[in-house]
Amino acid sequence: MIIAGFIAFLIIGLILGLIGGGGSILGVPVLVYIMCYGAGIATSYSLFIVGLTSLIGAISYLRKGELSAEAILQFAVASMITVFCVRKFVMPAIPEVLHPFGMELTKHTLIMITFSILILCSSISMIKKRKPNTINDVKWDEFAKSPMGVPFVVLLGICVGFITGFVGAGGGFIIVPVLIFFLRLKFKKAIGTSLCIVAINSLVGFTGNIGNQQLDWMFLLSISATCAVGILLGSLLSNKISAQKLKPAFGWFTLIVGVFVLLKETVIN
Repeated sequence: MIIAGFIAFLIIGLILGLIGGGGSILGVPVLVYIMCYGAGIATSYSLFIVGLTSLIGAISYLRKGELSAEAILQFAVASMITVFCVRKFVMPAIPEVLHPFGMELTKHTLIMITFSILILCSSISMIKKRKPNTINDVKWDEFAKSPMGVPFVVLLGICVGFITGFVGAGGGFIIVPVLIFFLRLKFKKAIGTSLCIVAINSLVGFTGNIGNQQLDWMFLLSISATCAVGILLGSLLSNKISAQKLKPAFGWFTLIVGVFVLLKETVIN
């Protein structure tokens, strides 16, 4: 199963290299269902792997000048602080067994059900065809002048930070629309900025685990290296394979995974 897990992470990296995102959300299911880790440690490992792989992607966008320092400052600071606090204080404080509404619910099940919902949302965003982004259609000037301008973006950063910290996923499919519609970034710049924010959030969130969990550094580095090899292969193949055609297909596959995780943690168990 370990070999199967490494192959899966190689494929995840390949997908990241081909379509620029989305693949990392499958890291937790691979760690839980193929490599047999608990949900708590799987989300921690996922943060490290997602952080490193997103950082590799962000560097390529940085070289092209496709990053917005202003957006990173406004959005990332709030989400970074939130994700660290969630990993350092909130996650260790959640009991292993909860009793909501008189029902017994384990911490593992709670994390995986929440994660399955996130996977389903991500898959829908990949399947759904986006209309071309036209900045003129976004009434940014009116929004920026309103009391909801920057504070609203900060609030969204806090929400993304909480999601990232709780389920160990980057949340790029949430960040990109926020950057486009509320910070008026062009699509490519939004992708690059999103990768940078995801990298910062994930790696800072991972530091919140240090001292709370026993970590296998050799495993982490080797699985991250495998994922990085996949990214490099995907980048080389990206000119030969259409990302626009591949993304919806991967979205449907992700949808199936999301449904499986939800059924596995509710009906099957």
